[in-house]
Amino acid sequence: MLDDQKLLRLNQLAKLKREDKISKTELKELTGLREEYLSNFRNSFKNQIKNTKVIDPEGKDVTPDKVKALRNKK
Repeated sequence: MLDDQKLLRLNQLAKLKREDKISKTELKELTGLREEYLSNFRNSFKNQIKNTKVIDPEGKDVTPDKVKALRNKK
């Protein structure tokens, strides 16, 4: 995830945008920080899915093939 300073700045810029008090340079900075945040979020979520195993009530592994393929792909 983003470090605390970047996250704080992202929130400050988002507040400025909501208040319509944001400059063009700040808007570019906001866009960059959002992209970085979303990229980190997506990678974290993908890793969480890769490490998930689904077991049915009978004890069989019913993990979707797409997740198994992600796990085997390195």
